[in-house]
Amino acid sequence: MPKKKPSTEYDSPWKDIIERIFEDFMKFFFSEVHDKIDWTRGYEFLDQELQKVVRKAVTKTRRVDKLVKVWLQNGDEALLYIHIEVQSQQDADFPERMFTYHYRLYDRYGPQVTSLAILGDNAENWRPRSYHYETIGSELSFCFSMVKLLDYNEKWEELEKSSNPFAMAVRVHLKALETQKSSQQRLNQKKTLFKTLYQENYSEKNTKELLAFLDWVLTLPDELEQQFDDFVGQYEEAKKVGYVTTWERKGIEKGIEKGIEKGILQNSHEYVNDILDTRFQRVPQTLVQTIQSIEDTALLSKLHREAVLVESIEKFEQLIEDTVTRQQ
Repeated sequence: MPKKKPSTEYDSPWKDIIERIFEDFMKFFFSEVHDKIDWTRGYEFLDQELQKVVRKAVTKTRRVDKLVKVWLQNGDEALLYIHIEVQSQQDADFPERMFTYHYRLYDRYGPQVTSLAILGDNAENWRPRSYHYETIGSELSFCFSMVKLLDYNEKWEELEKSSNPFAMAVRVHLKALETQKSSQQRLNQKKTLFKTLYQENYSEKNTKELLAFLDWVLTLPDELEQQFDDFVGQYEEAKKVGYVTTWERKGIEKGIEKGIEKGILQNSHEYVNDILDTRFQRVPQTLVQTIQSIEDTALLSKLHREAVLVESIEKFEQLIEDTVTRQQ
């Protein structure tokens, strides 16, 4: 009997790719906000701060959220905090949750808070943009910016012409929605989008990020996933692709991730070290020992993805050093 197709997870892949290609995300979805940011000064994700602020918020369900500190181009020292929601399920409580997060962030940081929402569901008429309530003698209305991914079905040609990597991310997301009831159609679409990725002029980094996103969102049953893996191997061999190997792609969200989820720390350490050893041949012993000493499974999960995508062993060492410094 064929195995049931694994459920598709949308929120975590979006959270991951937003953090890795944030400027492109803002430029594609919220261009007016993007143009007010001084990108030369960088930006900072404040996920831990966000959790501190909203941990007491009364909400039934929390989806993906990102809090990012940026600087504006108006010459002021003011900081802009951007609260991002990626919502992939219709939720009647969503507008209230957006308001709850906003006022808690306002209470801590003041008026420089902008709330942005990406709606990735398949319900055409669900388009929340505001929260409103009134009681005796008082009334409050809160509005937030919202993008509905479903609307891009009417802009498919624009997506195909766009050089922004999030145009491809949207295409992947929409095909995932479209093929929810047919694994064979999903396999066909996954092959098509995979080939398209190699035909676009994305940077090596963005190509790898999009391949990870594609593989994560377009989930397949085991037997069809094997067909896709075989297709990838044949395609890469025929095209002589040099910078994304089948082994690297399969390392993302597969055996490595499963080992970490099960809490097999020893195997998780070895997975990370094996990736580094395969990609860079020379891994300093001090780095190996540092990885072996890590007991945080969430951090190991992050490190295994960085090991697949990082550009050099030096940058990976700097990543670990920065992470340890933040945790102290």
